[in-house]
This record gives sequence, C-alpha cells and structure tokens, in this order.
Amino acid sequence: MMSKSRSPVRISPQPSGKITKSAHTRALILNAAQDFIWSNRFRDLTVATLMASTGHTRSAFYVYFKDLHEVMETLLDKLLADILDVTQAWFEGVGDPIVLLNESLSGLVAVCHKFGPILRAVDDAAATDERFEKDWRRFLGKFDDAVTSRIEADQQQGLIPGFDARPMAVALNRLDAYALIHAFGQRPRKNPKPVQEALSRIWISTLYGKEYLATGSSNLVRK
Repeated sequence: MMSKSRSPVRISPQPSGKITKSAHTRALILNAAQDFIWSNRFRDLTVATLMASTGHTRSAFYVYFKDLHEVMETLLDKLLADILDVTQAWFEGVGDPIVLLNESLSGLVAVCHKFGPILRAVDDAAATDERFEKDWRRFLGKFDDAVTSRIEADQQQGLIPGFDARPMAVALNRLDAYALIHAFGQRPRKNPKPVQEALSRIWISTLYGKEYLATGSSNLVRK
C-alpha cells in the first residue's frame, strides 16, 4: 500500500514558459514514485499502484514512460545533476581546497538527506537487475571520473601527495555512497551533521592531511 507519508522534496516541471498538462502529469508520476520508495522497496512498486496514487489511469503511464525502470532512471539522473551542482566548489573552485571540500561535502549530504531513498532503491535493484546495475555503475562512474581528475590536478599543484588517483577516488566514492544510503535511505533518517563531519574527516585526512581537521581550513592554495 502507498504510504501516506510524503517526501520533503517535490519534482517540478521544467520552467520553460507555461507549464503544460503533459509536463505536470509527468512530474506527478515521478513524485508518486519517489513517495513510494520513501517507505517501500522498489521491487514492490507496480504501474497500477503508482498510477492509482496520481489519479490517472494505468494506460496514461505509458504516455510518459516506457516502464518503471525509466522512472527510476529519470530520478537518478536528477539526483546526479543535483549532486554535481552542489559539489562544484571542490571540483572546480580555486583557493583553499579544504574550505572548498567542506562546502562540497555539505552540499552532498544535504542533497542525499532529501533524496536518499532513490540511492537505496537503485542500489537494491542493482543486485538483481542488470539494467539497474548498469545505471548504478554509470552513476558512480561519473563521480569516479570527476574525483580522479580533481585529485590528479591537485597533485600537479603539490596539494595532494603522489599516489594512484583512480583507486583512491573509487574507494572514497563507495564509502560515501554506502554511508549516505545507511544514513538517509529510509525513515527515520539520521542527523546529517555527524555524517558530514565523518565524511569530511575521511576526505580531508586522506587527501590533504589530518593537520587540517581541527581548523577546517589550510594554508594551501589551489590555482
């Protein structure tokens, strides 16, 4: 049964001029899917259950989506875009990399606190569904590529010690993913502040040095 508890974040139609009925209905379906996985396993979701909560017919679903996998893929793509947006400070910013990293981790935790069930749903489904496995690998791979590039760039500037950046990026990203799923993948969500503090300690001490943990800033300068 669809839970009556609502996710705190709603998906809105793209604000390109007047919002059409089609765009509104599509957003309604995405929000209904998000509401369901907030309190239920994705494997229990059916098109009939999903559409019953929207007030539209089952056949209307196929006007907007090919199947439930496409719904989840759309939600995951939105989550990817949101995370990349809030983590730009460390990936692209100049100045103190410790400050930039803390800013990005704060944004990451905030987004995943809101959308954690999407991560959990795709991770769960990836264990038994090849399509979801590919989606999950693609999602994590985007961050593996971005973190690898950022580590290598900071290594070239002498800000991070020399080591093979790719395995480190993969290790840090997998740690993040499962820590965030554990903390925010279902109700009751954990307090985001200790989660952010834990991730900051791991990333800062691993990449830049534990001497910067107490201050949250450094004498390092990224150009």
